[in-house]
Amino acid sequence: MDKDDTRSPPPRRSRHDDSDHERSRERRRRSRSKDDERKHRKGRDGDDKTRDSDGGRVRDGGSRRRSRDRGSHDSRRRRDRDDEDKGKRDKQVVRRSGPLPSQSDSFAVTNGEEPPKPKEQPNFGITGTLAAASNSIAQADGSTIVLKYHEPPEARKPPPKDAWKLFVFKGADIIDTIELSHRSCWLVGRELAVVDMIAEHPSISKQHAVIQFRYQEKRNEYGDKIGKVKPYLLDLESANGTMLNSKKVPDSRYLELKDKDLVQFGQSTREYVLMFERK
Repeated sequence: MDKDDTRSPPPRRSRHDDSDHERSRERRRRSRSKDDERKHRKGRDGDDKTRDSDGGRVRDGGSRRRSRDRGSHDSRRRRDRDDEDKGKRDKQVVRRSGPLPSQSDSFAVTNGEEPPKPKEQPNFGITGTLAAASNSIAQADGSTIVLKYHEPPEARKPPPKDAWKLFVFKGADIIDTIELSHRSCWLVGRELAVVDMIAEHPSISKQHAVIQFRYQEKRNEYGDKIGKVKPYLLDLESANGTMLNSKKVPDSRYLELKDKDLVQFGQSTREYVLMFERK
C-alpha cells in the first residue's frame, strides 16, 4: 500500500453529537412550520386586506365594508336631497297644457275649433239710472229735473272772431237779440230751472230743442284738413216739433245752421233768425 493511498478513517460521532444534530434538525423543522404558518396566515389575511388608493394605509375587510356602508348612506342622503330640490323646482315651474297664448288662435283654427271670443271689457261710463241721477237738478221742493240732452265730445265754443247772433222777431219787430257765441250749447224750452233760452208758448215742450256748436273737420281741394266750429239745430223729440226754414226737422238729428236761417219752435209765431258776422 502506497503512502498516498493511505486515508484517515472518518471520525466517529459520539451519542452527544447525535443528540445535538437531532435538536438542530428539530429546530429547523419547527422554524419551517412557523414560517409556513405565517405564510398561510398572511395569505389568508391578504384576502381580507386591501391597500388604500390615496394614503397607502392597509384596511381590513371590516373597515372596507364600513366605508362602503357609509358611502352608500351618503349617496342615499344626496339622492334624497336632490329629489327634494327637484320637487321644489317642480313646484316653482308653471305647468302649461295646450298652446301658448300667442298660438291659441292658430291652434284653435287648426283643430277646427272657433277662436275664443275676447272678453267683454268693463264699461266705466255712466249709463241708465246712474246717468240720469248724475245729470239731474234738485229743486227747492225736493223734486229733481232730469236733463234730456248732454253735449257731445266735439262740442266747442265759437272763436272770438266768429260772431253768431240770434234775432227774435214778433211780427216785424225785433224783441230780443241773443249772442250765441258766448257759450257752446243753448237749451230751448219752458223749464226755467234748466233751459238757456226761455220760450213760454204752451205748445213748446219743457226741454224742446238745442242749438249746439260743434267742431267739424273737412278736407279742402288740396287734401288739407280744415276744422271749423259751426252751429247745429237738434229737436229733443218735442211734442209739436221744430221748423227750419218752414220745414219740420227730424227728431234727434243734427242739422247745420247757416247765416240767415229761420227757426220756429212748436206753434209759436215768433221767428228766430240766425245772423253770422266775422270780426
